[in-house]
Amino acid sequence: MSLNEEVELLRNIPLFARIEPSKLKLLAFTSERLSYQRGQDLCVQGEDGDSAYIIIEGTAEVIVNTQTGPLTVAGMKKNDVVGEIAILCDVPRTATVRATSDLTALRISKDLFFRLVTEFPQMAVEIMRVLAGRLNTTTAQLMQARAKH
Repeated sequence: MSLNEEVELLRNIPLFARIEPSKLKLLAFTSERLSYQRGQDLCVQGEDGDSAYIIIEGTAEVIVNTQTGPLTVAGMKKNDVVGEIAILCDVPRTATVRATSDLTALRISKDLFFRLVTEFPQMAVEIMRVLAGRLNTTTAQLMQARAKH
């Protein structure tokens, strides 16, 4: 994929939609393109979070280790961002992200991610929307689980 194709791909992701093309070129150039096979982990719960990932192609599941064993809490697909909680909160990874198909992702370093959020407040707003949506889903799942017991 060419640099211009990666820029176009990034432009289609809501998180980056309002960022000017020259900055998207920098992002595409400085991020690392990685390929995963089905069953491979992008990141593992408990590890240090040094980057976020944007899924370019493929699907993944988000798995949390619990006292009763691993629990799949979400599915991820093309254009989804994963791994940002660990770098935003400076905490170990909160979950494992595992490819459920062959998957291609862009790895964005912690430093670059923070630079983008600082330069583009709209990106911070989009991140808050994504995280608020995840929190809402998690809260609903917890309420359903409690109702069953």
